[in-house]
Amino acid sequence: MSIRALWVVSHEKGESGKVRFSRRFPTVEFRAKSLAGSQYVAVPEDRVIPQLLLTELGLVDADKSYVDIRDDCARQHRSPAVELLIDGQGGRTLWPVLTVTQGTLILACLPLVEAPPEPRPPLPSLASVSQGLAFLSGLQDFLCGSGGKPEPDVLASRLGALPSVLLQVCPLGRPLDIPPPSGLVPSAVAPSPGGAQKQPAWKAGVHRGRAVVSVALTEKVRSMQYGKSSRQDIWDVYGVLTLPPNGSPLQDILVHPCVTSLDASILTACSVDENDGSAFSGPYKFPFSPPLELFRLCSYTSQVPVPPILGSYQLKAEENHLKVNVVLKLHESVKNSFEYCEAHIPFFNQNLIGSVEVKVSSGQLEVSKEKNLLVWVLGQKFPKSREATLEGSVHFSGTVTGPSDPLCTGLTAYVKLYFRVPDLTLSGCCVDQHSVQVYSSAKPRIVTTRELVSSEYYIWNSTGDAPVSSGYTVL
Repeated sequence: MSIRALWVVSHEKGESGKVRFSRRFPTVEFRAKSLAGSQYVAVPEDRVIPQLLLTELGLVDADKSYVDIRDDCARQHRSPAVELLIDGQGGRTLWPVLTVTQGTLILACLPLVEAPPEPRPPLPSLASVSQGLAFLSGLQDFLCGSGGKPEPDVLASRLGALPSVLLQVCPLGRPLDIPPPSGLVPSAVAPSPGGAQKQPAWKAGVHRGRAVVSVALTEKVRSMQYGKSSRQDIWDVYGVLTLPPNGSPLQDILVHPCVTSLDASILTACSVDENDGSAFSGPYKFPFSPPLELFRLCSYTSQVPVPPILGSYQLKAEENHLKVNVVLKLHESVKNSFEYCEAHIPFFNQNLIGSVEVKVSSGQLEVSKEKNLLVWVLGQKFPKSREATLEGSVHFSGTVTGPSDPLCTGLTAYVKLYFRVPDLTLSGCCVDQHSVQVYSSAKPRIVTTRELVSSEYYIWNSTGDAPVSSGYTVL
């Protein structure tokens, strides 16, 4: 997989359309010209790219009035790739330009498509698209970090370090790794204590110690529950994957740029396509040449029939206090063995908590009055019945207002779950220790693990309003 060009474009008010960073790779462009022949479309100048991107992404009129076709919340972007019209409608086009939008930044790259331009190959069949999106995701983490919007001087510093980082992770336009998160400089950039050992410029680090291959498979479940309706999806895995005989096929697979070859059928399953009929169910094999640092080999989504923990939350207002009732049920397919399990119940836009009269059937309750928060610590196991309840009342007093949230007004409230279950995945996906093959003179020790972790796991108050759509849901 190779990249012809890379751009970081700002669409912030006052500097919309400014190119903050760009990089072109002439050797890759030469290959693109050779492959396309007479159908070759050259990458235009940087001054042209921002306007084309802003137009295609519907951001040209971002500071003007509401436009239904652009601003309607029901509008869904069905494709991660856009087509840039170089000469206007009916003229030459640049495809596929991959984009990731983060705040006021647009990250874009043009991967090399090693196939004739016409007829245009199906997008899911192109491994370069999957790897390009993974590269942009790493670039997003490097520039913006976990907070999503770094300070201007921090962003400028990270953009200044980007050329040096690209020399390590994307030499000559061929990604071997993804940029490290939160602006960290990879260890390969720093001087190595290897002395006179000769290492290639694109892998300058020297490993010391026993060779170990550690493959960790982590599934993160997101859930939005409100009354009887819920939605959830799982993602994030590191490893070589197999599914049980009755397992649902994995979807939306993105692979790290270090993957050297990939079966196109692995990439065809897409959760956005309602008519997707892919029946590929593994095994999923990923040959790769790994970087020295810890990295994400691939990510995926998978359909989940029910949440691992089904919850009910009822909050009723009475004079100067609130009646609280929470019921949590652990699904029978989930192992009743947690590393930790907690339910956080915040109360926004209220005076500070005065007193709490609440009983729990399992675990213990902690009260943070200054944060207007109840923390229900369920511990490492649910009761034998697999059901736990919290019931009581919360009284508020004084004139000091606690934390506020513009969304949680009236009876709009939620319970947020935090849990981790070792040695379990909802999809049944696993990493077979014997399937990890290492072609090296070293005999590394191979370690495989798996776990299920909560991520944005909400249970909304069923007696109030909740921001849950009843339309088409992607699991």
